[in-house]
Amino acid sequence: MLDLACGSGRHTRYLASLNHPVEGVDIDASPLAELARIPGVSVRSADLEHGPWPYGEAEFAGIVVANYLHRPSFAKLLRALAPGGVLIYETFALGNERFGRPSNPNFLLLPGELLEAVRGELRVIAYEDVLVSQPKPAALQRICAVRPA
Repeated sequence: MLDLACGSGRHTRYLASLNHPVEGVDIDASPLAELARIPGVSVRSADLEHGPWPYGEAEFAGIVVANYLHRPSFAKLLRALAPGGVLIYETFALGNERFGRPSNPNFLLLPGELLEAVRGELRVIAYEDVLVSQPKPAALQRICAVRPA
């Protein structure tokens, strides 16, 4: 499993607790050292926006992305998803500017953008374009999609 832009590793920790081997990658190396001590977790510090894609041709059975948007990564993520692999992606959408950060449209998904990103590549299991109140008010898009085996 790959936890892209993992930050402090909330999802990395959860996946590891379910006995999934997980790689957490983030530009900020400081929280990665603590994550690396967790059994089944490997970490990598990488600049996902300005550096080369750190995974070459590697494939993952699952990819999780939360609260991160770098549109040029969409194609790389899809290539890195193994046959039968699952993509879970959740981040802020247009409309979130009403609630605070992020408010820059460059960091907010357009209506249906996650659906469009996987169209023709993955089978969508679930998709939401929602307003949530917990843990704080936000406009989000969420998708769970599978690469056909």
